[in-house]
Amino acid sequence: MDRVANVYRTTTIALVAAVAATAFSLAARPAEAAEAAVANGKTIVLVHGAFADGSSWNKVIPTLQQRGYKVVAVQNPLTSLADDVAATNRVIDAQKGDVVLVGHSWGGVVITEAGNNPKVKSLVYVAAFAPEAGQSVADASKSYAPAPGLKNLVADSGGFLTLTDADFKTYFAPDVSPAEVKLMAATQGPVQSKVFGEKVGDSAAWKSKPSWFVLAQKDQMIPPTQQADDARKIHATVVKVNASHVPMVSQPKAVADAILAAAK
Repeated sequence: MDRVANVYRTTTIALVAAVAATAFSLAARPAEAAEAAVANGKTIVLVHGAFADGSSWNKVIPTLQQRGYKVVAVQNPLTSLADDVAATNRVIDAQKGDVVLVGHSWGGVVITEAGNNPKVKSLVYVAAFAPEAGQSVADASKSYAPAPGLKNLVADSGGFLTLTDADFKTYFAPDVSPAEVKLMAATQGPVQSKVFGEKVGDSAAWKSKPSWFVLAQKDQMIPPTQQADDARKIHATVVKVNASHVPMVSQPKAVADAILAAAK
């Protein structure tokens, strides 16, 4: 009798577990279906900044993909504003549906112009510049004290700027692991110095597109006060993070959450 009772109890527990698992699966399906419906046809286009490349988004991309979105990271040449806007527009134009356009740092200037593409439905600035129409980075920054991370830039014979390894660690990504900082410094994208004097065109995309702003409160490359002023100017939904200039590396969940909010 004891053996029969044990078999009965084991069978009952297995059945209960199976029923519970099925119920949980059925309950989860509406949420998954709703997320898929929101993501259907939308692409998130990520635009890196100066001293970086598309790999700077590596920690954010998987989260966005898991939520059903197609994601493409632009590889900016960093040779001129026109060249970077053209590279971004090529990616935007290649998408079949609506686009959420995200820019980090210098990438904020790029999306301010490229965001006028009719496929772009919303903008996300991540520790970025958000200039007015007809403004350059130099114009937009003249009212603020120079950022400490810009004081030791190294220029080559062609006028391309890079950060030293020491400044990468001290100013660009101080809240990132030493191994990651070394990798980021080794793969940094040299930026043509003239880009910081090149002006956005006659129309700033944030004037007609809803915008989000991830404000890095410990940024030493773009003053947090400048970021706050830009976010207020463009009427952005602001997400504050206690992070350096690279929150997409040090706090990827917060950045991914802001992008997902803009995508919805």
